[in-house]
Amino acid sequence: MSSLDYNKTFFLKSYSKMTDIDIKDGVEIAFVGYSNSGKSSVINALTNQKKLARFSKIPGRTQLINFFEVCSDFRIVDLPGYGYAKAPIFLKIKWQKIIYHYLKIRDEIKVFVLIMDIRYPLKKLDQNIINIAIKKQVFVLILLNKCDKLKKIQCQKQLKIVNEELKLFLHDFKIILFSSYKKIGIQKCKSILNNFYNIHNI
Repeated sequence: MSSLDYNKTFFLKSYSKMTDIDIKDGVEIAFVGYSNSGKSSVINALTNQKKLARFSKIPGRTQLINFFEVCSDFRIVDLPGYGYAKAPIFLKIKWQKIIYHYLKIRDEIKVFVLIMDIRYPLKKLDQNIINIAIKKQVFVLILLNKCDKLKKIQCQKQLKIVNEELKLFLHDFKIILFSSYKKIGIQKCKSILNNFYNIHNI
């Protein structure tokens, strides 16, 4: 089995519309989550590159579909964050439509990496993403991010709550504790993603 070098990940291209995407075939891992879930920081931690996925103290900065190539035919896709409260309603609707449309119709997606702030998991728009995964029958890797913000016993409690709720209707998923700041969960995340790379490159 191959182990990918995520440190060599590089920016490929950005798109504002699904119809403009001209990248075909290969395996895509879609990173999605609320605008304050720490999505860009997760990608930077995973690739060990501080500024690969640009981030800001202002949530909602990612407004494009950003493609990053880990290796030939294996890509990370950073989607706009959803649910940014201060964005105008028309922008929030626009971003959500872009996200949902990409997740629903893009055949190259093999995994949804759904990033949640461990303190506020399974919010309404997270449920919408999970529903798309169920209909599409795509594996979901849930990162309970910012686990450094809670004590270990609280993290385990949140992990159990999310797992118990999801297993009632979602069958193909895994949940791990993650912290970009403390470098927790990075190797587990890589191992799971490597598995999908190997499955689709046999």
